[in-house]
Parts: sequence; structure tokens; C-alpha cells
Amino acid sequence: MVKKDTDDEGSSQRVTVLRNATLVPLLGSQEDRDAPRRQPWKGVVLERHVVQAGEIPEHEHPTLCLHLQLTGTRDFEWWQDGKNAVERTEPGSLIVIPPGTRDRLRWQGCSERLILSIQNDAMEEIAIQLGAQHALEIVGGWSLHSASLRLLLAEMGREAQESWPLGSLYADLLALGLQTNLIRNHATQPMALPVPKGGLSLPRLKQAMEYISDNLAEDIGLEEIATAMGLSASHFAHEFRSSTGATPYQYLLQQRLQRARSLLMSTTLPVQNVSALTGFQYPANFVRTFRQRIGQSPEAWRREHRS
Repeated sequence: MVKKDTDDEGSSQRVTVLRNATLVPLLGSQEDRDAPRRQPWKGVVLERHVVQAGEIPEHEHPTLCLHLQLTGTRDFEWWQDGKNAVERTEPGSLIVIPPGTRDRLRWQGCSERLILSIQNDAMEEIAIQLGAQHALEIVGGWSLHSASLRLLLAEMGREAQESWPLGSLYADLLALGLQTNLIRNHATQPMALPVPKGGLSLPRLKQAMEYISDNLAEDIGLEEIATAMGLSASHFAHEFRSSTGATPYQYLLQQRLQRARSLLMSTTLPVQNVSALTGFQYPANFVRTFRQRIGQSPEAWRREHRS
């Protein structure tokens, strides 16, 4: 029987392993104080740690685990299935640990790293949606170099460190991109996935989302966003929806309401000021939209969440 470490609040938002039949955080100290907060991606947990020299006792990974080394060049040693080796690493080095792996680690120096876990059912669901005909197994490795995985993990780390400024939609797309990359390139039986037709590339999509986020207080329309992207309004709207499943307006409204909740929570600004700062020309429209989407008036939501 597996027990959870009940002393660790927010364990569902931690990268966990099995040690002595108890589910505990992989790393006992939480360097990233924001990590226990609710994260926007589904089935994925991301942490940032400064790992000091020392040993991690033997443990088992119930989920797929990835490390991206950000700083440090010291070696580390691993033990797994009767095998043992010392790895030379550098910033950009990756570790991929499949579920069910039992291992022990010894860090020979300090390093900063992103550590991520992916729930097994989340990966399986995506694999099935992509047409997998066999059970999904990911190939592990203690010192891998993959530019595409590194870029995706680094981007997820930046978004998390900045509290997901582009919202849950972009976070979900990053997590989906990471899992699709693993299924396509790092499975025991790599899948020849169909190439998506249409849509914006991830860098172009990020550019559009950043433009929207930077102009939430302005009365921006589809034409203005499309012009900033160098596209016609109709082409941009079609490509954005093909990439995200949402229209540009839906994303703009989602971001405005997210910014409004942040202002209501962290300031004492009157509702009419919050309305202006989030791009609503008339406070009445803001209050009506907030109530329709959130289920409460802005003032009622503020009282409940600041109490």
C-alpha cells in the first residue's frame, strides 16, 4: 500500500517519488517557493531547484521525470538496476527517467535545474489521441542532449517563474508540445505522427500572445493584432484558432479577466480603475462580463478572496 507524506502540504503539486512505500517529494527542500501553487498545465508538475552536493537515497519514480540542467558543470553519479556510472554534465544536459525506475543519485557539486513530472495517464491519453497502436514506453537516459526538449522545458520554466503571463492556454500548448515531442522522438517505438496542417508556429503564437498581453489596457481589435503579426485579419484569426482552439477575442477576454482578478486581489483600486486598466471602456460592461464569466461581481469576488 502506498502512503502519502501527510506533512507535505500541496504534495499533488510536487514532483514525488516512492521511498519506503511512502510518496514523498523527490527533493526535500523547495527552492522555488511558488511551485506548490496551482499550476496551469494538466498532468504536469514543474519545479525549479538549486541542488547541493549530496546523495538522494534509493527511490522509485511513479511517473515520468525529466531534469533540465540550467547551471553547474560538476559530475553526478547514478545507480540503477545493478548498473553504476558517473556522468559529465553541463547546462542544457537532460535526464529522462521513465516511470517504474528505481535509482539512487549522488550530486558531486551544486547545480540549478528544472525538474518536471508527467502523469502516466496524461501521456497515454495524448498518445491514443495521436493514433498510438501500442503501449507507450519512453526511453530513459542520464545525460541526453535534445535541442527541442531543452527549448520546450526552458520556455516552461520561464513561464512558471513569471507566473504564466501568457495564461493557461499558452501553458497548455507548451505542455502538449513537450509530451508530443517525447512520444514522437523518445518512445521505444517512435511514432510517425501526422504533421499538423495550418496554425501558427509556437514562436509566432507566443509573439501574438505577448502583443495581446502587453496591450490589455488598450482598445485593441483583431485588425491591430493581425497587423502587428504581419498578417491579414482573417488569416490571423484562422491561424490562431487552428493553433489554440480559441479565437483571438476569447484569449483576449481570458487575459483581461485574469489581469482583473490579479488587480482585485493585490490592490485596493476601485472597480472602475480596474475596468480601465484591463481594457473595458465602460465599468458596467466590465461588471457584467466579470459576473457572467466568474459567477460573482468584482466586489464580491474581491471580498471573498481577500478575506
